[in-house]
Formats: sequence, C-alpha cells, structure tokens
Amino acid sequence: MAKVKYYYDSENLAYTKIKTRKRIKIGYALLFLLASALFGFLVFVLLINTPYFETPKDRLQAREIENLKLQYAILNKKLDEIDEVADALEERDNNIYRIYFNKAEIPDSIRKAGFRNPERYKILEGYNNSQLVLNTTKRVDKLSKELAIQSKSLDEILKLAGAKESLLLAIPAIQPVQNENLKRVASGFGYRIDPFTKVRKMHNGMDFTANTGAPIYATGDGVVARADNTASGYGNHIVIRHGFGYESLYAHLSKYNCRPGQKVKRGDVIGYVGSTGRSEGPHCHYEVHKDGKVVNPLNFYYGNISAVEYVAISQMANQENQSLD
Repeated sequence: MAKVKYYYDSENLAYTKIKTRKRIKIGYALLFLLASALFGFLVFVLLINTPYFETPKDRLQAREIENLKLQYAILNKKLDEIDEVADALEERDNNIYRIYFNKAEIPDSIRKAGFRNPERYKILEGYNNSQLVLNTTKRVDKLSKELAIQSKSLDEILKLAGAKESLLLAIPAIQPVQNENLKRVASGFGYRIDPFTKVRKMHNGMDFTANTGAPIYATGDGVVARADNTASGYGNHIVIRHGFGYESLYAHLSKYNCRPGQKVKRGDVIGYVGSTGRSEGPHCHYEVHKDGKVVNPLNFYYGNISAVEYVAISQMANQENQSLD
C-alpha cells in the first residue's frame, strides 16, 4: 500500500492530504522503466563478456583456440631445433664438403632468401591469431626452401664424391719439370719485373728453368686442347683441359710430344723445354686455371715433392724478382 503524505496548512491549523497529479505519476513510472531497461542492458553486456555466461559451444571453441595456440608453440619449438640442424649442415657443407671438392660456397643471400611475392600470405591476414599463423607459415616456407637448396647441394657433393678418383687425377698436382732436370724456379706467381720493359706487372704462372730439351710432363689427366704457337708471347705452347674446371698451360717449348685432342695422363711427356716466343732463356712457363680464372700453381704441388722440397720451392717462387717472359 502506497504511503499517504500530508502537509501542514497554517491558515486552517490542520494537516491536509497531498494529492499527486496523474501525469507526474506516469512520468515517474516511465523514468523507472527506462532506468530498469538501461540497467538490464548493462548487466547483459557484462555477463556475455565474462566466462560465467558461456554457452557449451563457446567453451568448446575457446578450448580449441587454446589448443591451437599450444600446438603452434610446440611447432615453433621444433622449428627452432630444425633450424639448428640446418645451420649445422650449411656450415659443414660450405666449410668442409665444398672446400674439399674445390667448389665455391653457397652464399647466404641464396640460402636465406625468402619469397618475393607479397600476395603469398594475404589469405592468412584478418584473423584474431593471424600474426601467429603468419609467422609460423613464413618460417616453415623459409626452412623448406633452405632444405631444398641444401638437398640440391648435397646431391652435387654426392656426384663429386662419386667422381672423386677422376677429380684427384684431373687436378694439376705435380711440377711440369722434374727436380732432377730443374736448375731453379726462376720466378713465381704474382707481380714481377718484366724482363723486356723492366716494368712491374702481374706474372700469371711459374717459370721453371732447365736445359733446352728437358722433358715437360702433364701435371694431371686430361685432353690436349691446343698445341701451337698462335697465342702472343707464349711461343710453342700446350693447353690441357683436365675437367672439373681445371686447365694447365705450358709455354716456350722447343717441340711438342702431343697433338690436340689427345688424351694424356699425369706424368706423360707432352713436350720439351725451349725458349720460343717472348722468352729470355730456356724455361717452361707454367699456368693453372680454375673455372676460367688464373690461380697460383704453387697451391697444387702435392703429387711428387716432399714437404722440404715444397718449402724450398715456395721460398724461391715468392721472391719478387725478374721473370723470364
């Protein structure tokens, strides 16, 4: 029952009942209903954003999301381990296998290169956990590419290992002039004084001084590519293609003991010391080329000299003196 309210009438000296207008009552009622609705809406919003107001489907979905996050974390941990193994393989490949078989290492710019297509991962964007999925997918793709490159490299190394015997026979590994016929190593690889111009210039080989007619030997197995005197300065000279990127050149010969197209073995006599072409005296100018680039022949003498002889030849070859051609 609603409370009855009174007010004191000072003129009549009596209490008079307060009468509430009908429209004020209706206003109060509407205000109450509006406040109740607003309060109910706020309570509803609060409840649906708390775990206390979840449907079974919501709880199942939440568990699946947490499980996926856990699986991605485990996957990334495994990827870390695979990364370490891949890095170890790359290290051994570049610094052991490829060096052993005289192959250039594969640079990181190729090994670690990502994918250039910016649209490749577009489909993975726009979700709540897109960054997690995106990062993991990129890692898997990058690692897959690295392993594919490594697999191809190991296939190449495997082929080289199968041809190891042929490679060892092909490498120019002995001196072109035997020590018993050798007077001295007149000049080595590097900058030397030109005997004609007296100007310091690059000497691309080694000069072995010997008497005219001393035999010159093929330093590795191969095929004679040329035996002529058409190259400027070399006089009578021979070029042997050994395979695996190796070539050797023998210049200033007095005469040949081979012909173009002939197969030769290491140690075969291919010609004789002379002083033809641009030469200051009887000697064999000897060069080694690898993959089209001239290299120091001194790095390949391991087939017919001792360590003591190697040191002696190295000391003579490294003296910056005057060359004979």
